[in-house]
Amino acid sequence: MCTAITYKSKNLYFGRNLDHMESYGEEVVITPRNFPFRFRQAGEMKEHFAIIGTACMMNGIPMYYDGVNEKGLCMAGLNFVGNAFYGECIDGKDNIAQFEMIPWILGDCRDLSGARQKLENLNIADIPFDKNTPPAQLHWIIADKTGSVVVEATRHGLNVYDNPAGVLTNNPPFPMQMSGLIKYMGLSAKDPENRFSQKIALDPISRGMGALGLPGDLSSESRFVRAFFNLANAEEGGSEEECVSQFFHILGQVEFTRGCCDLGDGRYDVTIYTSCCNADKGIYYHTTYDNRRISAVHLWEEDLDGNVPVGFPMEHTQQIDHINLK
Repeated sequence: MCTAITYKSKNLYFGRNLDHMESYGEEVVITPRNFPFRFRQAGEMKEHFAIIGTACMMNGIPMYYDGVNEKGLCMAGLNFVGNAFYGECIDGKDNIAQFEMIPWILGDCRDLSGARQKLENLNIADIPFDKNTPPAQLHWIIADKTGSVVVEATRHGLNVYDNPAGVLTNNPPFPMQMSGLIKYMGLSAKDPENRFSQKIALDPISRGMGALGLPGDLSSESRFVRAFFNLANAEEGGSEEECVSQFFHILGQVEFTRGCCDLGDGRYDVTIYTSCCNADKGIYYHTTYDNRRISAVHLWEEDLDGNVPVGFPMEHTQQIDHINLK
């Protein structure tokens, strides 16, 4: 269960909540330009754009959950269980495994237009990372300053959808997520008007009643609506700090609290981490469930012409500023 958003101010901000029952040791990883990406069916990418994002390192390979390249192109994979379908390799197509999708796009494409062209020949193939790691069922959001798209591979084929909302959650398929917004078209950040009846006077008894009916549960459809409502009505920040703060507040509206999504056997979905990357400046901000302090990793502070990924572990111990403790 996850939520990803794009937020445009003077710069483009991109990030997500990763909601799951356990961590896999993910960390913020910078992959420099000369680390070779060796694709199972599509050859080797010896040189590419540098990438920063959250990844789990497996056999020395960064398995990216989300990332942004040095040109400002952003991408994240989100669970799409029950709908994602990967087929056999097809002659003449770019046969890419699910776990290769983010480096295949971000390594080679400088913008959304280039990503669209590259996707035209894509076939997401049913290729596991190894015998113990089957392909995760995902769909993807790709974004830059010009907009965003959603990529979904189902039994009906590969679809690339324009995403005017700039939001993605999980199920159902993206067109149904968008059409679900129609049910909430009467909501507003302003006080409601009395349209019920002109025969009686009805006045708001509380602030915020214009959004009465905004879904508050943790389902994918509800998180999509709630995230977009907050994103669409959020005031643009002025400074970098204000934009980052606003971004985390938006994703805070759809995060999972431990205990509220009970999976049984003492397991719960929680928001393991929240990310926010300034795609223009290459600054990857993040928090974790147990550490609300915002940490930042800077892409351009590393040697981007190297050939070894650099990892920065996430902090999972709460850091508290005790102001008057003696």
